[in-house]
Amino acid sequence: MTSSNRTFPDGFLWGSATASYQIEGAATEGGRGPSIWDTFSHTPGKVLGGDTGDVADDHYHRWPEDVQHIKNLGLHAYRFSISWPRVQPGGSGEFNAEGIAFYSNLVDALIEAGVQPVVTLYHWDLPQELEDEGGWANRETAFRFAAYAERMARELGDRISVWTTLNEPWCAAYLGYASGVHAPGLTDGAKALAAVHHLNLAHGLAGRAVRKVLGPDTKISVTLNLHVTHPVDPSSADDRAAVRKIDNLGNEAFLQPMLDGRYPAELLEQTAHITDWAFVQDGDLELINIPLSILGVNYYSSSRAQKFSGIGEKREADNHGDGAASPWVGADDVEFLPQPGPYTSMGWNIDPASFTSLLVDVGTRYPGTPLMVTENGAAFHDTVSADGRVHDADRVDYLYRHLDAVGAALDAGIDLRGYFVWSLLDNFEWSFGYDRRFGIIRVDFQTLERSWKDSAYWYRTLATTNGLPGRDVTY
Repeated sequence: MTSSNRTFPDGFLWGSATASYQIEGAATEGGRGPSIWDTFSHTPGKVLGGDTGDVADDHYHRWPEDVQHIKNLGLHAYRFSISWPRVQPGGSGEFNAEGIAFYSNLVDALIEAGVQPVVTLYHWDLPQELEDEGGWANRETAFRFAAYAERMARELGDRISVWTTLNEPWCAAYLGYASGVHAPGLTDGAKALAAVHHLNLAHGLAGRAVRKVLGPDTKISVTLNLHVTHPVDPSSADDRAAVRKIDNLGNEAFLQPMLDGRYPAELLEQTAHITDWAFVQDGDLELINIPLSILGVNYYSSSRAQKFSGIGEKREADNHGDGAASPWVGADDVEFLPQPGPYTSMGWNIDPASFTSLLVDVGTRYPGTPLMVTENGAAFHDTVSADGRVHDADRVDYLYRHLDAVGAALDAGIDLRGYFVWSLLDNFEWSFGYDRRFGIIRVDFQTLERSWKDSAYWYRTLATTNGLPGRDVTY
């Protein structure tokens, strides 16, 4: 196998990532309570093929094997999420000792394997009882989340390398409450914007709670899926204004409160006909604006937008599913045109150049906040060859090109500390069920057997040599 000339800095962190509902299974075992994703996936018509996360990858029972895979891959870190209803079934009140022990044992095993545990406190599986009380549209949920975060800090302590408060709050707010393609499946723009703020507030409160227990130097992070949207016609003022609307909703609604302590005036103006933002109370922005040790960036694809002329059917090629409503609250005059290919099996375009641009833009804007690529990867319709292997050259090519794009951001002087491939395992891919495979390790969903794809061997070479391997993989 040939190698490129691309090498990465000493100490660059190589890892993989997963999410609790997507891999754990054991939905009703060990004292776990129901989450919004249990309810959503069991609602007919919500998930492709009627799939649910009831079993998923059965990581709950097979975690020792999965830790061994992580070790064998030579990874430095593993990013996983805690299922809030597994450790606190109702989202308030009693905690579940059996659920807490599951994560404590996992953390100990990772450390013994020489792998840094990177914890995400919220990756979308809100306890159903809290949703029954209004979910993220209810301010009280942010305070319940902080209490949960404080308890986990006490239980897992300084064994955790990095504490990540939220994963992709954009998805939780807009896909969950505006377009309805994710749990809880609502289509209410005002609730979606309230959820945006309460997720931001939850981030600040949780980060403060963890540092209250573990000390001010505890590493706190958040993971954002920042959108790269290009104007269809860069010379058009209307198209540039359309992109600004999307940037405000997709990026600035989180970046500015979390890192600058304010909401953009343009965002408040463009959504004033939907909400008066009265849910933002005095002192909230100060609570949200906590010092970040790491800003996590998730990237998969880019989009292009223009001002909608009002003639014909508005195009919605924004890569976020076909919902009953748009996730882009208050941007009714914006339409998304399809991006040129090639595409992954998600229908997402492959655009590594925009990845570099994103990292350089954010890193330049916030030079005092180190970045980490917390998710990047691709779903393809893998096939098992006659030799029993998955020769996923398309995924290897995707990873090669995007890691070269990461290297280009490093060349530009961006303080970028590591990269987590999505995903360690094929898993329950939310509303797409088990039809989309992102893993570098294949999971046979009938037998639950794990087997390495070529991309896993390729990624192991990368992690163990700190140099970007070539694309001509033969193992």
